[in-house]
Amino acid sequence: MNNILVTGGCGFIGSNFVRYLLEESDFSGRVVNVDLLTYAGNMENLADIEKAFPDRYAFVRADICDREHMAELFDEYDIDTVCHFAAESHVDRSIVRPDAFIRTNITGTFNLLELCKDSEDRLALFHHISTDEVYGSLGEKGLFTEDTPYRPNSPYSASKAASDHLVRAYHKTYGLPVTISNCSNNYGPYQFPEKLIPLMILNALEEKALPVYGDGRNIRDWLYVRDHCIAIWTIMKQGQRGETYNVGGDCEMENIAVVEMICDILDELKKSPDGRPRRALITFVKDRPGHDRRYGIDFTKLKQALGWMPEESFESGLRKTIQWYLNNRDWVDRVRSGEYRAWIKTQYGRSWSDPSTPG
Repeated sequence: MNNILVTGGCGFIGSNFVRYLLEESDFSGRVVNVDLLTYAGNMENLADIEKAFPDRYAFVRADICDREHMAELFDEYDIDTVCHFAAESHVDRSIVRPDAFIRTNITGTFNLLELCKDSEDRLALFHHISTDEVYGSLGEKGLFTEDTPYRPNSPYSASKAASDHLVRAYHKTYGLPVTISNCSNNYGPYQFPEKLIPLMILNALEEKALPVYGDGRNIRDWLYVRDHCIAIWTIMKQGQRGETYNVGGDCEMENIAVVEMICDILDELKKSPDGRPRRALITFVKDRPGHDRRYGIDFTKLKQALGWMPEESFESGLRKTIQWYLNNRDWVDRVRSGEYRAWIKTQYGRSWSDPSTPG
């Protein structure tokens, strides 16, 4: 793996992965970051990386659905490895605009697979980043394993399930060297403010309502983004081609417990102006359609086969995340202004911070 194409590398997980690859990992080659820079893509996430690694990092604004342009990039940069993050990824958005999810998540993945097939003489690996949401919803007991049948319940998860199947099919049909990882909910630095944890952090800092869907008892497994990046690189280097690996944080939490923990840590780090506990801001709102009740990840395969374990507990990772948002308010203000604010008003008819739009 000498020339890695990272799709969606200006997004939340993608930018953290590019950072990890160049700053911390044993990778010594070149990273080519392709991102269309839609609402969640931000070149500022990697501005310092571009300066620090001018010979090993390149950014190209491109649409993975534009096969001709992508083919030119494959040849220009002699791409031998693809790490595919680029995706529409917010469930609420998929309910409002499912067409964008079909285009990017399915057609975009298909285009990349076709280009990899055309470049099979030099292709080392196509790694596909997916989600535990493809498995559907769990009851009170049990965990998702790599053998759990797919039962997606939203347009977003259905589009990711389709892309997973395409990747697997290209391995079985054409012998393409692939790996797939299905991860639980990520959190950490550079996450777009519409997602649950950054939304709650920022609303709490601004004394706004903290909107929680339904009864707040929906359960998610939480994974600190740097732990996820280490897992991805471990799978890319050591994973068996054609295999899927679940990546989890070993941390199931009810949504209401997550919000309460954010409130308590913020009260400790930065007291509210009126001295009130921020838990008083919690507001329960109408549940969203198709809201899965519980996700839980069994990552035994990854642990036993490749020796990966998360380094952060939820509390330690959450503290680091909250501190990052406290220290980077300029980044937050820029992300929340301008083009995105106009886009969300057009699509939803309301502001991104409205209590009825929790992440």
